[in-house]
Amino acid sequence: MASVSLQHVTKVYDGQVVAVSDLTLDVSDGRFLVLAGPSGCGKTTTLRLIAGLETPTAGEIRIGGQAVNAVPARQRDVAMVFQDGGLYPHMDVYQNMAFALRMRRLSQREIEQRVTAAAEMLGVRELLRRRPAALSGGQRRRVALGRAVVREPAVFLFDEPLSHLDAQLRLVLRSELKDLHQRLGTTTLCVTHDQAEAMALAQKICVLREGQVQQIGPPEEIYDHPANRFVAGFFGTPPMNFLNAQVRTQADSIFLEIGDERLDVPVAFRPRLAQSAGKPMSVGIRPHDLSTEPVPGEKGGFLSGTVTAIETLGSHQNVRVTLRSGGACTFIATAHAQIEPRANVRLHADPDSQPGNNYQIKPVDKCV
Repeated sequence: MASVSLQHVTKVYDGQVVAVSDLTLDVSDGRFLVLAGPSGCGKTTTLRLIAGLETPTAGEIRIGGQAVNAVPARQRDVAMVFQDGGLYPHMDVYQNMAFALRMRRLSQREIEQRVTAAAEMLGVRELLRRRPAALSGGQRRRVALGRAVVREPAVFLFDEPLSHLDAQLRLVLRSELKDLHQRLGTTTLCVTHDQAEAMALAQKICVLREGQVQQIGPPEEIYDHPANRFVAGFFGTPPMNFLNAQVRTQADSIFLEIGDERLDVPVAFRPRLAQSAGKPMSVGIRPHDLSTEPVPGEKGGFLSGTVTAIETLGSHQNVRVTLRSGGACTFIATAHAQIEPRANVRLHADPDSQPGNNYQIKPVDKCV
């Protein structure tokens, strides 16, 4: 096992396309970090830089405390699992898993022990004599993981390991991947564009956008305290609602004016908004913090609008509302709530029931 450190790493292609920009990242020995972000944000490039498949334009990469910029990929003691699995089609499962060990000239007994142990761990022992073409998508992913496990590397690198699988299989393999890390304790970096997958797997998440770090932290910090509008909108299903508002004061109260309607400011935000009266703000509210049920004591204010779409998901409904003040937002209703398309609704949010974690309120000119 080993730590992984990137210090001010930049990767530029063809002298003009910046894939990764001034990336600084530290992954402690034995930790599981997920690189998350939309397609094209630099996630896979970062993984390939660590693996030695790409050379950084600037900056330093360390594995186990040792600089590896000039170290060839085969000598970095990392195992990378590619998005498509990368299995050799002319070899059976056993041969695929044993290939790297044979290149190291390990004894046949050692190869047999490692392959058998990994196959048992991943539930593919009965598949050892099959070729990749005879395997399902999930089986191929398990074999690709097994090929990495048998090497007993210092670092695992997973590039979208669960992509292109059906939803149920993704859940199963996600659980198995997390269990694998808990068993082996190997430093692991995983790339995904799926925010739910990132939240479920990671001990720490690095959010990337256009090659730049937006935020690094534990999953609960990323969700509860997003650093900016991009992070707030990327994590959460359905995504956070964003509305334009003005800060207003009346007597001793502070509220947000949205069109000619209002929402009271959550307690956590009141001190820093006290001096912002009249200023435009971008307001983010999680869908599960909006409800058609009035807040006790008639506090909190409301937003009115018309239901334009209802998405029924079994356990709940995602309801889309076009607001009278302009814009739109989504709220979550119970599965049996009687809500009809084109119905007029009032949405309430209780500011005192929240510590402010599920709101994001920032000056419009500071939102990124």
